[in-house]
Amino acid sequence: MTGAMLPLLVAVPLVAAAVLVLLARRTRSTLVVLTAVLALGLAGAVATVVASADGGTLAHGVGLWPVGIAIPFAADMLTALMLTATMLLTLTCTAFAIASGFARRRYFAPLVLVLTAGVNGALLTADLFNLFVFIEVMLLPSYALFILAAPGKARLRRIAGARMYVLVNLLTSTVFLAGVAFVYGVAGTVNLAELAGAAASSDAVAVAMAICLFALSIKAAVFPVHGWLTQAYPATSPAMTAMFSGLHTKVAIYAIYRIYAVVFEGDSRFLWIGVVAFTVTMIVGVLGAVGEKSPRAILTFNMVSGIGYILMGVALFGVAGLAAGIFYLIHHMIVKASLFLSTGAIEVRYGTGSLDRLGGLARREPLIAVAFFAAALSLAGIPPFSGFVGKLGLVLASVSEGQLVAAGVMVLASLVTLMSMLKIWSNAFWGKPQAPDGSSPAPHPWPLERGAHAHHEASTVLSPVQHPEDATHHERSRISLPLALPAVFLVVVSLALGLGAEFLLGLSETAAQGLVDTSGYVEAVLNS
Repeated sequence: MTGAMLPLLVAVPLVAAAVLVLLARRTRSTLVVLTAVLALGLAGAVATVVASADGGTLAHGVGLWPVGIAIPFAADMLTALMLTATMLLTLTCTAFAIASGFARRRYFAPLVLVLTAGVNGALLTADLFNLFVFIEVMLLPSYALFILAAPGKARLRRIAGARMYVLVNLLTSTVFLAGVAFVYGVAGTVNLAELAGAAASSDAVAVAMAICLFALSIKAAVFPVHGWLTQAYPATSPAMTAMFSGLHTKVAIYAIYRIYAVVFEGDSRFLWIGVVAFTVTMIVGVLGAVGEKSPRAILTFNMVSGIGYILMGVALFGVAGLAAGIFYLIHHMIVKASLFLSTGAIEVRYGTGSLDRLGGLARREPLIAVAFFAAALSLAGIPPFSGFVGKLGLVLASVSEGQLVAAGVMVLASLVTLMSMLKIWSNAFWGKPQAPDGSSPAPHPWPLERGAHAHHEASTVLSPVQHPEDATHHERSRISLPLALPAVFLVVVSLALGLGAEFLLGLSETAAQGLVDTSGYVEAVLNS
């Protein structure tokens, strides 16, 4: 992998999306191309990790124009890790969408590819204005994916959630663009390399950048501007909730890490603001989760709490704190997507996401039950999963920085997180079935999503002449293996990252050192 190849991570998905628009009616062909492009992107992201392993930075100025005019692309270890995680999650969530039938909707494949191009561009760019552009490229297909082909009442629910999603993101993008304009007005550039250290030495630049960080905090769902996430994400389809959970807020979090490291150079004057905001975010997220009644709503509030953990790495600015935050960022993307996929599989096959309409799933769906339980333990920070390593690192970093209150809140929030996960487990998996054996599944809120496996669901609707032992057999086979495997795969990844934590911790420390000392990143961008 060389710097000149970085633009391909944006160009290839865009070109492929344009081609797939012409093949929109050929579902099988579009899904094959979509999967191939995503797999190729994952391979390129892994190659970027290998190229950055020595702490170096790949950079390229698109068009070979001078610095300040060219579109600068740069990838250090933090960028490479994020590219790998986002491509892995996009590919896995696409597999779930194919298994559930959601991917059969027209234009699904090109929309996902445009989304991928926007995410990759936002992670790779070293320019604030182009960050704005790529975020918008990322958001535009998301609006369509949010409500794609939802019928009846499901469509109304999605439109209501999409309205909140669109309004908040349009407002936030406007604020971010105003901040970028302010930065250009006071600094004369929006190139991150040319802005290196500017906020630490100029109050005007600091104020301008604070506007940008505020907008990114809204997109990241930091308290008190987190409410849009808890209203919007449960309203879309299970496949899209899982995909969005690993992309949208995480791109904003990445940008906060990058901007504070490069432009503010970790200025200690403002770190207390982050400690307070992120600590409260952890508390509000877990308390909100306890009061919810559906798995997706509970998981969305827990997602808010996890964002507080991740961003605490910035507030503890130092190699230990940043490394723990980056490790937890990768962990959280994987585990949260796994949880959304396991509960999404239940929603798709059982026709409901309400806890009071589920029960006994541990007996009927042992594979999904194991996947959910393992991911829940990882989210709560129970060893040997990756969540334990990430939370332990953040707690130790907080203690070493004298942030004892933050450390205590992390431990307490982990216990409450475990309680909210047990709430889902006890009601949906460990409780009694809400419908007697032999009854048909409840009406499905996303009926088109089962189209790919209609024959499978038909086999699970029991006839009056079936014997009880036949009913038990059919109840156990309702969720198909292709629908369950994406969640299981991500749980296995989390377990591997926990047992082999030294590998990801080493990469995270390399990324953290690049944030503490940004000279290599800045020099690479300026010389691109």
